[in-house]
Amino acid sequence: MAQAVSRQTLQRLPVYLHYLSGLAKDGGYISATTMAEDLGLNQVQVRKDLASVSSSGRPKVGYPIQALMADIEQFLGYHDANTAVIVGAGRLGCALLGYDGFKRYGLDIRAAFDADPTLEGTSVSGKPIFSMEKLGEICKRLQVHIGIITVPAEHAQEVCNLLVQSGVLAIWNFAPVHLNVGPDILVHNENMAASLAMLSQHLAARLGNITTIKGENFDEE
Repeated sequence: MAQAVSRQTLQRLPVYLHYLSGLAKDGGYISATTMAEDLGLNQVQVRKDLASVSSSGRPKVGYPIQALMADIEQFLGYHDANTAVIVGAGRLGCALLGYDGFKRYGLDIRAAFDADPTLEGTSVSGKPIFSMEKLGEICKRLQVHIGIITVPAEHAQEVCNLLVQSGVLAIWNFAPVHLNVGPDILVHNENMAASLAMLSQHLAARLGNITTIKGENFDEE
């Protein structure tokens, strides 16, 4: 039986699922050791992760790929449509509205909301855009539990408060700001600035090292 897992395990499970989807056409079995080697992860950790969501593994045989995929998908709730709305119908919000891939992961984005009155009554990829005044009514009517915030940082907390008041229990925050919420609300911050900083630092270190090596080689010549 599936059990509660850590946030780190939750972050790895979609990686396992994507990896397994490339093997699914061949059927057969896969071991935690093979998965760990192919993904560059610790095999003990992979074994614990899989055991926490699936009981289909067999000693010296491994996991039947199809059954393991089904167990991971069920644990992650991919077969249960989670209704969501987006607040902020700018470029990022519209891009998310138009991405069909969310459906595979059980996320059903039904609508967007924006403070710009010229956007009311329009749609993106068949998803309607409403005024902010209708947020509470529509969220409660559709029983929306996930809110996606794509507004500027200075408006994010206000939007977060409105979503929580409308019955939202989980927030996917793309605004570069910390949100204050109660203990029963889950906030996941998609910090693009932090990700870019990590990439930039890695590139600077790598390119700086290459420049140093080239300089040393040039001096030697």
